[in-house]
Amino acid sequence: MAIGGGSAGVVGKRRHRRRPVMAEINVTPMVDVMLVLLIIFMVSAPLLTVGVPVDLPQTQAKSLDQDKEPLAVSVDEKGKVFLQNTEISVDELVAKLKAITDARGGFDERIYVRGDRKVDYGTVMKVMARLSSAGFKRVALVTEVEQGS
Repeated sequence: MAIGGGSAGVVGKRRHRRRPVMAEINVTPMVDVMLVLLIIFMVSAPLLTVGVPVDLPQTQAKSLDQDKEPLAVSVDEKGKVFLQNTEISVDELVAKLKAITDARGGFDERIYVRGDRKVDYGTVMKVMARLSSAGFKRVALVTEVEQGS
């Protein structure tokens, strides 16, 4: 007769070893989500920058530097006049531009005129004449860079 003390109880139980804690982070799902977001932003970014759809003429002139959001007056192919993205009548144009430039700091601001290539030349010149007679001296015509010369 052997006196086993506590050894008989240990033989009946199994010892389970704990798995070591995994210290790595699986970044594959995060990379997948980031790639999907990148594709979404690449597709949607050009859609956010378009204002009034205007088919601009092409020239070889250099582009101007811009410090802040420019004031843009657009004339579409139907002859409608837009201030930024809002349709406006030619008669209201000067008053609204004066209010905006006064709020921004005066007449020293450049105004960009975007005229569709199919619009009547006289319509764009009417807008230019209104701006010039109102005292706006820094008026620029917007064009696209000419392709393939």
